[in-house]
Amino acid sequence: MIPVLLNLPFLKLYTFGIFLVLAFFWGSFLLWKNIRLTSYKEDDIFDGLFATLVGALLGGRLLYVILNFDQFGFNPLKFVLINGYPGLSLLGTIAGGLLALFLFFKMRKLDFLQVIDCWVSPVLAAIAIGKLGSFFSGVEIGTKTTFFLSLKYTGYEGLRHLTSFYEAIFFFVGAAVAHKLLSEIRKEHLIHGFGLTYLVWWISADYFVFDKVKNNHLYLAGISLNSVVSGFFLLTLSVYFIYYFRSKFLPNKHEANSGNSQKTKKSS
Repeated sequence: MIPVLLNLPFLKLYTFGIFLVLAFFWGSFLLWKNIRLTSYKEDDIFDGLFATLVGALLGGRLLYVILNFDQFGFNPLKFVLINGYPGLSLLGTIAGGLLALFLFFKMRKLDFLQVIDCWVSPVLAAIAIGKLGSFFSGVEIGTKTTFFLSLKYTGYEGLRHLTSFYEAIFFFVGAAVAHKLLSEIRKEHLIHGFGLTYLVWWISADYFVFDKVKNNHLYLAGISLNSVVSGFFLLTLSVYFIYYFRSKFLPNKHEANSGNSQKTKKSS
């Protein structure tokens, strides 16, 4: 792994920090592509982007420090110096960013559920790039494995899963699917806000699948808290998707009966 990408006497560039910058710029570019053909003002959207960025960094960093307090202690400098002491909680980042974006759009009197659909694919793509940064910098370590795709991490025994790399691929796929869903929403084949539901579902799926192969777990009474919470959202939203698409594409009994009665009248 390469925690430091460039180490000069007058400049030190950390790999994780570089990938965070790349995630921001690529996410911004994809967001611009999504909103350029809409009626929304670019100023409103990109002001919201910076508000979201602040909320995401604060939320992600705060939750990461809380969950890894033994590594930070009561040292405020370690809290702030994310480049020197890297680490963000994905759950805290998403929650903090969504809360900041919601409050910002509420102040601007914009419909949150309509605007958020444009954000889903850029957010997932940015997370994917951030996960690549975690992989190359060695921020997130996988569990021991005998799988042929594995790496030896400094300071850890045995070969380890490429967990962050797996997640990066998973989120890139999620971003591609989200882009297709946005097209369906614009065609009014799906309701506004469907992208947000999909975002929560996809992140829950990531936690539920990959938490088992991560080295650091958050346990509560011997149970993986991430697996329980993600499993709850994954199951709940999966049931919602089944109900939504069933009611959307299958006629209800009243419509079926009325259709049959009309056919009977015509035949008579």
